[in-house]
Amino acid sequence: MALIGYARVSTASQDHQLQVDALQRAECAYIVTEVGSGARESARPQLGHLLQSMTERDTLVVWRLDRLARSVKELTQISADLSARGIGLMSLTEQIDTTTPQGRLIFNFFAMLAQFERDLIAERTKAGLAAARARGRVGGRKRLLSDADVRQAKIWLDAKTMTQQQAARALGVGRATLARALRPREST
Repeated sequence: MALIGYARVSTASQDHQLQVDALQRAECAYIVTEVGSGARESARPQLGHLLQSMTERDTLVVWRLDRLARSVKELTQISADLSARGIGLMSLTEQIDTTTPQGRLIFNFFAMLAQFERDLIAERTKAGLAAARARGRVGGRKRLLSDADVRQAKIWLDAKTMTQQQAARALGVGRATLARALRPREST
């Protein structure tokens, strides 16, 4: 029976130390650290290895549940897999310990709240984008070529005074950028 810690940050510019310190205070026998986005399971190979290597009566300890998974579905899948194998899950920040009935209840409650918060953020983002579109603002990168630039390139290309590569160079963009600008736009 061992307490095994897992600490994850999303980018290399972030620091594990806060999580590692908390896991050490919790007396984890072993701590695995990882840098990778929680959005894709493939971005967390250390977690996969850790989960496979754990044995019955071990307990996986995390600083916060969002360091382990990014969705309620994934979190409950990991928890159910660990539980089926006789492995506990403990979150220090949320004070959850799934080795107890109360801990399992609180775990499921916090998991639902976390998903609710993510859903609200997604709704607000969609509403904000729709409001911006209604005001004529579109997201994404600023176009490198104006409509006048594209018209000029078409004149050069139709008159065969320049190749596409030459026209792109004259406009200060790459050939692929010019080719995309020359394509007919799909109306949405």
